[in-house]
This record gives sequence, C-alpha cells and structure tokens, in this order.
Amino acid sequence: MKALATRLPYALIVSCLMANALPARAEAARYELDPEHLTIAFLADHIGYAKVLGMFRAARGSYSFDEATATLSNVRIEVDTQSVFSNFAKRDQHLKSADFLNTAEFPRMVFTAAGAKRTGERTFEIPGQLELLGRSQPLTLAATWNKSGPSPIEKSYVMGVSARGSFKRSSYGMNYAVSNGWVGDEVPLIIEFEAKRK
Repeated sequence: MKALATRLPYALIVSCLMANALPARAEAARYELDPEHLTIAFLADHIGYAKVLGMFRAARGSYSFDEATATLSNVRIEVDTQSVFSNFAKRDQHLKSADFLNTAEFPRMVFTAAGAKRTGERTFEIPGQLELLGRSQPLTLAATWNKSGPSPIEKSYVMGVSARGSFKRSSYGMNYAVSNGWVGDEVPLIIEFEAKRK
C-alpha cells in the first residue's frame, strides 16, 4: 500500500504535465467581408465580339475559417442585384429588367456553402449553391487564400481571398438572347475580397 501511495502522486503529476503539453483545440474564427475591399464581377459575351465586364456594387457576406486546419465553413455571400453596373446606363436598366436579373422581384442573389475541399497549400474548391431568380443551382468556386494577418492600416485581423467560378444563366431561366447567341450563356464570376476577423 505504501508503494502504491508513493506512485499515485507521481502518476498525477505526469498526467497533468501531459495534459498541459497537448495542443489547444483550434477553433474557427468568424469573418465578415469588408465592403470597402470587395469586388463581385462578371463577364458576358456579346455576339462573340468582346466580353462586357459588369459588377455588383453592393454585397455582404461572412464565413468561418480555422487557420490551423485550413477548414472553411458557413459561407454566405449576399448580393444586391439592383446594384448591377456595367458602365452604360441603358444596358444597366436592361440587366435589371425581367429579361435578365428581374431585380424588382428578386432583389438578392445568394451563394452559400457548408464547407470546402483543400486542393493545395492555399487553394480550395468550394462547392455550394447559387440562388438566383428564385432558383437554386450548384456552383463551385475555386479560391485562393492570399494572405492573413494584422492590418497595417487599422486595428483588425484581415484575410484576403481571390475566387473564380461560372454558371449558365439559362439554368436559372434567364434565356434572353441565348438561342441566337447574342449574349453568352456561360457567365464567369470574379470575386476578390478582404474579410475582417470578428
């Protein structure tokens, strides 16, 4: 019994030391897109002559990211379709009409994703859903984690991301000028943003 009694304190000390040596469980941090450093743009082919570059000037979003494990979750990006801009007022009004975005009835375009697949040290595939014109279709973004760190300008921790994807607008019932080829069906997306850790 005496030998057992002397061993118990030693065992407890060793157990405590081992517990303290275990790495702390990493936790995902919540990030919010910085509207001052956010670009959501698209390209639309015009009769094969050239591609028109457009963008949405109002959007918001958030996601969770664990830097230690590079795990992404709870992605949501919400775009105000009324904010579409292509540098030509008449075309912008047409884009807002029922021929295209039908912004009066559908003022939001939303991308959501539950997670991502890591494809490289700082690259990811993000399979999600794009809701547009009342329909939801699969959309996968190819994303690059550019940089994370304290901002040299303000008191915040910032993560920078570049993402690309594309979708067929006809999949959402946006069929204007598809059959005659005047406006391309495939719409490439360009997403660039900085997000602040909360």
